[in-house]
Amino acid sequence: MDKFNRFITFLGNNKYRIVICVGVLIVTVIDDNSFIQRVRYELKINDLERQIKMYKSRHEADSKLLRELRNDPKTIERIARERYFMKSADEDIYVLSDDKKNLKESNEKTK
Repeated sequence: MDKFNRFITFLGNNKYRIVICVGVLIVTVIDDNSFIQRVRYELKINDLERQIKMYKSRHEADSKLLRELRNDPKTIERIARERYFMKSADEDIYVLSDDKKNLKESNEKTK
């Protein structure tokens, strides 16, 4: 019974401190609108805004390329040659790559 009385006395003497601690705990950790959750939301918002900028710039570049493709047939030929290595009947295409260099580096790593 002595421990119980001391506990009640402790609660009575420190009731404001306990209420403040519980309130701070709720605001910072437990609540759905807690400080920690707000920081997570802010980080997610920043990431999404970065993605929006990236997709907008990609959209602008693709829109520009699409306009060029619709208006200029030479653009279609240029893209076919650059990306898909297409050629006309009277030409040869030579593709240069660093495969030997990459093979040499991978062989050195495995030794």
